[in-house]
Amino acid sequence: MASLPSSSERPRVLLVDDNKAILARASVVLARGCTVVGTASDGWSALRAAEALHPDVIVLDISMPGMTGFELAAELRHSGSTAALVFLTIHAEEDYVAAARDAGAIGYVVKPRLRADLMHAVEEARAGRAFVSALH
Repeated sequence: MASLPSSSERPRVLLVDDNKAILARASVVLARGCTVVGTASDGWSALRAAEALHPDVIVLDISMPGMTGFELAAELRHSGSTAALVFLTIHAEEDYVAAARDAGAIGYVVKPRLRADLMHAVEEARAGRAFVSALH
């Protein structure tokens, strides 16, 4: 059995979603191999959290009120964030995957595959490798 990374090697993750149940599920899934440094339920809170917490990876939803995940990705890059971006979304269409890539994301996980794919997507993002959930 592979050993768990030490806390200094564990990816520091910021979770961003307006659905509290998704934040809770994602936190549980990532707890074994990551350090969840914070959560945010909207884009503006996420920007402040990213600036204060300096996460390695930001897991973000696309559909959020006030600021979409795509808009948040642009704001994060504009603010100088170097965190890897992994979208966690209900949208299982290739057009959304392409838009996520255009927004700077390296990972794309559909919410029905959260338990199966999210940890792997974060690990891959931290390593600089792309990951996309099976869409169908």
